[in-house]
Amino acid sequence: MPEELSLPRIFPIAAMLFETLFLLVAISIEGYVLHRWLKFDKKTSIFYAIAMNVFSSVFGWNIFFLLEPRLDIKLKSELISYIFFNNFRNPGTQSTIIFLAFLIFLGTFLIKFLLIKILIITLSEIGGKEEIETSQKQKLYRIEKMQLQDTKLITTTLVANSISYTAISFILVIRNLSIGLK
Repeated sequence: MPEELSLPRIFPIAAMLFETLFLLVAISIEGYVLHRWLKFDKKTSIFYAIAMNVFSSVFGWNIFFLLEPRLDIKLKSELISYIFFNNFRNPGTQSTIIFLAFLIFLGTFLIKFLLIKILIITLSEIGGKEEIETSQKQKLYRIEKMQLQDTKLITTTLVANSISYTAISFILVIRNLSIGLK
């Protein structure tokens, strides 16, 4: 067991640099979308974008490192081949990658939505207590307003995540084309 948890002797520096680039791209795009759609100020929208992306990235890498030792040897070799050499040995692996990318997109969206929802709730409670509403009409209005905000929050998170994933996919395509031209 300790052998599995030791640090590797070879670091995939290119993968770490691209992860940093992807985080910077996603944070800037999603911060802009949060600012425009949810009318947050720039500082708050960037804070939420950083929190969502760093948390989802750390969560995703933890899941990856928990699942990686349990992978089949063929899939492990394909993964190592892609991370270190940017190519696949088996052409059938690409369809698996597309399916996994779709699952990762949905998982990331859910994590980001839940995190921003928790952040908004906790930070609004810390900011100050609202006055107690007494009338039934005011309570119904507040519930309807919260449901509308949830719908807008889901839509905004989905759009922000989609745009950032599109930009990251575009960067990966450019990277693969530039490597193919060499």
